Amino acid sequence: MTKLGGRVALVAGATRGAGRGIARMLGEAGATVYCTGRGSRAAPSAAGAHAGRPETIDDTAALVTAAGGEGIPVRVDHAVEAEVAALVERIRRDQGRLDVLVNVLGGEQAQDRRPFWELPVGEGRALTEGWVWPHVVTARHAVPLMLPRRSGLIVEVLETHTLDYIGHFYFDLAVTALKRLAYALAEELAPHDVTAVSIAPGFMRTEVVLAHLGATEETWQQVARESEMARGYGFAGSETPCFVGRAIAALAADPGVRRWSGRVLSSWALSDEYGFADVDGARPHWGRYLSANFPQFADARPQTGVRWTVTAADG
Repeated sequence: MTKLGGRVALVAGATRGAGRGIARMLGEAGATVYCTGRGSRAAPSAAGAHAGRPETIDDTAALVTAAGGEGIPVRVDHAVEAEVAALVERIRRDQGRLDVLVNVLGGEQAQDRRPFWELPVGEGRALTEGWVWPHVVTARHAVPLMLPRRSGLIVEVLETHTLDYIGHFYFDLAVTALKRLAYALAEELAPHDVTAVSIAPGFMRTEVVLAHLGATEETWQQVARESEMARGYGFAGSETPCFVGRAIAALAADPGVRRWSGRVLSSWALSDEYGFADVDGARPHWGRYLSANFPQFADARPQTGVRWTVTAADG
């Protein structure tokens, strides 16, 4: 039996990108993975930033199965509570358990870069709620399925591994709230032996990024060398979406995973901890790459001189 054989996972937001890579790697470890999202073969993504994209949850589920697990696609809009409740009831009915919940649920992109006092409050509120509320709804309905077994792992997949200001008022509120959400879940669920963490990948070679830079997995290194735009993004230090997937699979298989509960983690730090590589055999480390190649960002000083950090209570 593989490391996660017999385990049941829900990857909320598995249509493409990090969600797809995470679902695949949980499948590689032997898990049964419910792959949810709004883009299916029957009803492709028709709105938002991914309108017209070809990826579907059905394709993700097939990749999970091909990797060694069992992929189950379910079309769900995680902003609609009734759909989330029906999903969890289906998992309860079909599996009787849920071991891993991974929320990879994004909202609308922050396009308007003006100062917050120039932005319409209604638009800012919609952006913040669109990023945060689906995570809350999904956790609310999924957690009761974990409690009877007194085990489980909840992962919030986020943009950054720090509490530094992101540069957009409303988006910063959303991302910071999600990190705090993972911490609040960890605190409330500690007596029930359920672990909750947030985790950030590095710069990922998602389907959208590869298309934007005119690259493929076969040509990306050449593009990283020759394209000025790719160099500006730090493409040479990128990782596949499967790298953070292997990080989460390693956490899920670790019998001592509770030591991480409440923390903000990163794919590269967990690679150092658990020794896994990306699917191409590389060991990307976005933290070191950023410091070496973009020190103006890595070492940027907050305008206030104040930096929020997360510190373990035991040291």
